[in-house]
Amino acid sequence: MATWLITGCSSGLGRSLAEAVLDAGHNAVVTARNEASVRDLVERYPETAVSAALDVSDRDQVAEAVRRAESRFGGVDVLVNNAGYGYRAAIEEGDDPDVRRLFDTNLFGAVDMIKAVLPGMRARRSGTIVNVSSIGARECAPGSGYYSASKAALEAVTESLRKELAPLGVSAMIVEPGGLRTDFSGRSLTQSLQTIADYADTAGKRRKETDTAHGKQPGDPERGAAVIVEVVDAGKVPALLLLGSDAVRGFRAVQERLQGDVDQWEKASASVDFASGQG
Repeated sequence: MATWLITGCSSGLGRSLAEAVLDAGHNAVVTARNEASVRDLVERYPETAVSAALDVSDRDQVAEAVRRAESRFGGVDVLVNNAGYGYRAAIEEGDDPDVRRLFDTNLFGAVDMIKAVLPGMRARRSGTIVNVSSIGARECAPGSGYYSASKAALEAVTESLRKELAPLGVSAMIVEPGGLRTDFSGRSLTQSLQTIADYADTAGKRRKETDTAHGKQPGDPERGAAVIVEVVDAGKVPALLLLGSDAVRGFRAVQERLQGDVDQWEKASASVDFASGQG
């Protein structure tokens, strides 16, 4: 039995993951900005679940959530940074305060959670950190530049973290879901107030009022949650876990496109080196 601390459990993948973890017999600290939205989980699993109000951009609440895990269960074995939201805007349209708030949640909130659990994990020489990103971090669709950047930054942090923690017995993994049928593209999606007509045929097509993907996403969040639990329970997490056939296709398409660019310009790229015997 392990103790999981999961952020963003009020709905979507976080909710499904909390249920999957508890169904598997693990302990779980289930969190949401509105603690009342997850109290039913504690009522269903009174011996193995505890709730906490958690806005990951609030460092006091971050510390309290970890304290509850340590007080009730002795520590955090698995941290899942799932809390986050989407933001749509062409880069030029982005509202500065909104963009900073996005990064405070999607990137810096996750970093604060990591810093809060790592002392205990290092002391025990064990633990797993699961950072939920998105295939959007690779695909970088028009209108999603800021969201993609926040998730790409999280992925870079995770890759360095994985290397730093490997000698200490602690693992770190990125999860990249494709389109999961959740509220992510509905209630949880925000966008810029400003619109610029020149972007109508690119970023404009993906604004909430014109996007038709919500409710038609191919991925099942319950199946995605089950895969995460399976992989973590297996004991050796990969650096990257894709969720959904669309995520697999998107990953391969990006890799192939970039490989084509590298191959085409390989000689020019290599020509930058000093000639043999120079330098």
